[in-house]
Amino acid sequence: MANVNDVTRENWIMSTFPEWGTYLNEEIEKVQVAEGTVAMWWLGCTGIWLKSHENTNILCDLWCGTGKRSHGDGLMKKGHQMMRMSGVRNMQPNLRTQPFVIDPFAIKDVDALVVTHIHSDHLDINTAAAVHQNCPDALFIGPAEVVDTWLRWGIPKEKTVVVKPGDEVAVKDITVVALEAFDRTALITCDDPKRTLKGHMPQEMDVIAVNYLFKTSGGNIYHAGDSHYSNYFAKHGNDHQIDVCLGAYGENPRGITDKLTSVDILRMAESLNAKVVIPVHHDIWSNFMADPKEIIELWRFKKDRLNYAFKPYIWQVGGKFTYPLNKDDLEFNFYRGFDDAFIDENDTPFTSFL
Repeated sequence: MANVNDVTRENWIMSTFPEWGTYLNEEIEKVQVAEGTVAMWWLGCTGIWLKSHENTNILCDLWCGTGKRSHGDGLMKKGHQMMRMSGVRNMQPNLRTQPFVIDPFAIKDVDALVVTHIHSDHLDINTAAAVHQNCPDALFIGPAEVVDTWLRWGIPKEKTVVVKPGDEVAVKDITVVALEAFDRTALITCDDPKRTLKGHMPQEMDVIAVNYLFKTSGGNIYHAGDSHYSNYFAKHGNDHQIDVCLGAYGENPRGITDKLTSVDILRMAESLNAKVVIPVHHDIWSNFMADPKEIIELWRFKKDRLNYAFKPYIWQVGGKFTYPLNKDDLEFNFYRGFDDAFIDENDTPFTSFL
């Protein structure tokens, strides 16, 4: 029998985190993707697990870290991109609001870890370590600065692939296409707090961030990373067939533009000629949280007048989306169970208890 005197902070943490244990790891491993389809799971923030009919597994932007854990001195870290953007002084109250739905160190059979850009809620050392240790043949694919970070962390160079817009990498049956990113927050990210960016040419986007198109036998998935809205989405939509697009949605605080708005999400989908648009990232930060149902309401308001050829899809973290099976669904809900109610005789004193 358990005894409170044996309980410590350490065994509490080990017995509790990650909150979902290996539940989702097991689900993904067991799923056999049907021919003509492609499956994805949302892992939080912009992290997704992509699985093809041919059993190719790609992990993109999985982040296993935390936001603020202490009030500290109450001030923003000097040189932080949000400080550079708006001249703020007070600490950004970005608390992580999602549980960890996957155990990174129970990950196996990943063929590639793909990362969109340099920010730490996308480029994560825990994910890199788990994939490196558990999946010795996995490729590490990202723009130059992402790969440089992996190399500093100890990932062998021969496992890495540097990509820039226009590059294609074959990961078994999936083709990973790197495309231009439009993450203006990344452009003002600089680790040196003494460096002044005003009056100087910005760094090159292609070195620090890319968007991706994953071409699969079941459909093509466009991952926009943390891109803001860009007119160039229309060029990507002209050049590529895009079935599903994912964009970083959120409620931007006063003086900040870091996430796509509901209007931007719809414009992005229209420009990309996508069939489904899925907002992500709105789940993770306490100070950027937004209600994705706003996107559905706005879509309903506009769709007939503007002849939208796409539908929005409101996901939940840990949930599965299969294209094209779910392309006409508007919302995800977890399996509720109890399909086998009364398959066996119930055990209550009287039927009136029911």
